[in-house]
Amino acid sequence: MPELSYPLWSSAPEPALLASRDRAGGELVFPALPPSSPLADRHETVAVDAVGEVYSYTVIHPSAKSGEAPYALGYVDLPGPVRIFGRLCGKPRPAIGERYAVRPDERFGYVFVAVQH
Repeated sequence: MPELSYPLWSSAPEPALLASRDRAGGELVFPALPPSSPLADRHETVAVDAVGEVYSYTVIHPSAKSGEAPYALGYVDLPGPVRIFGRLCGKPRPAIGERYAVRPDERFGYVFVAVQH
């Protein structure tokens, strides 16, 4: 995974995805702003809740030559609120409103995994 100029995960025993919260208005920005950003002083780095609901998604069907199976990409609304785009794993076809949890991933940095009821 390439080195990022901003923190993606907290260093807590249970890692949490990080975002930046505007100190004045409370709006969350993902990913967290790097310390070198001109806006960094106006924001604080905060952990976002790990579980949210699918807002929208699409299923990608890669070329047969790629050898990759179809996969879903979508937006997940996490409390805060913050809407994050990523790969949806754990089900062949997600549904709007289903609950997904964000998890670390070696290849993509993070993925969303279907929450079993």
